[in-house]
Amino acid sequence: MFGNIGFPELMLLLAIALLIFGPKKLPEVGRSIGRAIREFRRTSEEIREKIEEEIEFEELKEVQQEVQKETNEEKPDNTPEKGDNDPMSSELISSQPEAQPETPEKSRANDEEKKDSG
Repeated sequence: MFGNIGFPELMLLLAIALLIFGPKKLPEVGRSIGRAIREFRRTSEEIREKIEEEIEFEELKEVQQEVQKETNEEKPDNTPEKGDNDPMSSELISSQPEAQPETPEKSRANDEEKKDSG
């Protein structure tokens, strides 16, 4: 926590602080130093987290750009243009039966069948 400060050096610092601030003011100074250290640690942790988030965001943006580039390169090969006259697709469209509008007589007959069965 204190780097290379050992017990004798710590006792010397406390004795100097006691002489400078006095016994009545020393606890108050200790609290304010503790608050300052806590605030410094919290702020440095927030900054570190923000930097890591930005780095991660940049990496994700690069991956997204690569994926976008790959999908843009593959799209022209896999999807036909709107103006293409593909014989298979036109054959599929022509083979599908067109929807016939239901006549009022058929819809009434269907309603009566449902009433009888239900």
